[in-house]
Amino acid sequence: MLQSVANPHTVCRSMLNSTSSDASQGCLYVVATPIGNLNDITSHAIDTLKQVDIIACEDTRTSGKLLSNFGIDTQTWAYHEHNSAVQTPKLIEMLQTGKRIALISDAGTPLVSDPGYQLVQAAHEADVSVSPVVGACAAIAALSVAGLPSDKFSFIGFLPAKTHGRVKQLEALKGRQETLIFYEAPHRIVASVTDMTQVFGAQRAVTLCRELTKTFETVHKTTLGELAEFVADDPNQQKGEIVLVVAGNTANADDDPSQHDVLLLRLLEDLPIKKAARLASDITGIKKNALYERTLVITGD
Repeated sequence: MLQSVANPHTVCRSMLNSTSSDASQGCLYVVATPIGNLNDITSHAIDTLKQVDIIACEDTRTSGKLLSNFGIDTQTWAYHEHNSAVQTPKLIEMLQTGKRIALISDAGTPLVSDPGYQLVQAAHEADVSVSPVVGACAAIAALSVAGLPSDKFSFIGFLPAKTHGRVKQLEALKGRQETLIFYEAPHRIVASVTDMTQVFGAQRAVTLCRELTKTFETVHKTTLGELAEFVADDPNQQKGEIVLVVAGNTANADDDPSQHDVLLLRLLEDLPIKKAARLASDITGIKKNALYERTLVITGD
């Protein structure tokens, strides 16, 4: 006879609001924090951070300022990419004994270009409930004001730091038709926009979103060619947290060889590059040379 089982998220919620000290199951709360303006934190997030047993922080000093501002004195643990291998099993063990733990990053929604994946994955593998406490996310905030198509988009995150790796990845993204969202470090913004201009073309539309929700917020919609000059000429645009929202490639979409990557990769399993490109050309009608160049990109040759 089948028995009804409570939804684990419902259990998670009831445990958070319970004052019982003998809870048998813990819960991991993934809590979004403000990306700039502290008033963007939700009351749900504040309540959660006050009631959990431990807050796992990317940087306890950075998060300490936020927590102090809202009178949150919950114990904090440092949890970042350099100590995750050690801290993850400790936190999972605590969750399995009934502890309630909140995971936060320095700003925004955890796991979006921030540490935390290993802990969430381990929680699922250990049958520990995981619950989101939603809030700010720089990528979505930037998309919402970019003035570019938002029905289809891809979050790329940070590009490689070195020019060769960065250009190689941009080449692989060149034909993508959806809007692309990038994060970039201030000391690399000039180089990254320059490389985007060379690979995507100077006329590709882009919106620079810098220091969102902060005092010196910038939302600047233009072309990649103009943006390269804009950031190079104004040192202020080379500071702070930066999101680039880049329009997809809609020119000659039907003739774009990148739209046939799946076919090329399958053919390459059995054929050398030249034969795979020739057969793909016969199938798709796209020029053989264009497909040959595409195979070099996707295979890294």
